[in-house]
Amino acid sequence: MTRKSPKRLKGKWRIVEMELWGKDHLDLVGPAHIALDGKGHGELGFGALVATLDCAFVPGGVEFSWQGFEEGDEVFGEGWVELEDDGSLTGEFSYHDGDESGFLAQPW
Repeated sequence: MTRKSPKRLKGKWRIVEMELWGKDHLDLVGPAHIALDGKGHGELGFGALVATLDCAFVPGGVEFSWQGFEEGDEVFGEGWVELEDDGSLTGEFSYHDGDESGFLAQPW
């Protein structure tokens, strides 16, 4: 398998599945998504969370730290994504000292 160039990780993906949370929670406030600008930044939103990403490119994907707000509380954590051959993203999202969940996102 050939790894994709990190430069391809620019765009917006719809989060369609998470291990810990169901579809109703994912789209609680708006469509669950992750967006990457290809320049080291991005955004993430699901449930009541809205967060910005600080990204580092790695072979085949991106590792990120994030910070944002959920129901008025400041929260932060980390995660990673890998670009799959079909253009989807698989990855993991975690709160600092809290829940961790794998997820799947499709091109938007």
